[in-house]
Amino acid sequence: MDDPPPGPSDDPPATDRTPEPAVAKTRGDRVSDATNRFIHGVELAAAALFALLFGIGVVDLAIQIAESVPTGEITDPNTVIGFIETGLLLLIIVEVYETVVAYIEQSDTRRIVRLVIYTGVIAMVRKVIIFRTTEYPSTQDALFAAFAYTLVILGLVALLFVERSVGSSLSPE
Repeated sequence: MDDPPPGPSDDPPATDRTPEPAVAKTRGDRVSDATNRFIHGVELAAAALFALLFGIGVVDLAIQIAESVPTGEITDPNTVIGFIETGLLLLIIVEVYETVVAYIEQSDTRRIVRLVIYTGVIAMVRKVIIFRTTEYPSTQDALFAAFAYTLVILGLVALLFVERSVGSSLSPE
């Protein structure tokens, strides 16, 4: 037997369809939505600003290197250390950019913590590379600064170790 083709009579009457109940937004909900959009916009602006700073920094570093070659300053260790300092500062900018992007993408907290630790490690390595005892009023002040840098680096390494060893056991299966 052939079934008749479906027609308009097979549709349920419009009165049988119940629309989804509309949830009225309270003033608090509207304010919360507006502030969330504002924060998201500021996060995007911050990410764009860090990307712009990185681009400007790379161009500036390239210009500095190009200018130091003809003068022979490229062979001066202090000049090279200055280039390394600038390069590490650019890496810090990249890590901060990635942290902002992770917030925007609402990444898991572990990824954000890892990025912050990496940023700290790069910043402290930069401080160690540019460390000069002559910049301190006394040898004792330089020793205290070196000790403080060492403590911070050891703390960051410990955090990185804990995040890598314990963090993997916290991952959802």
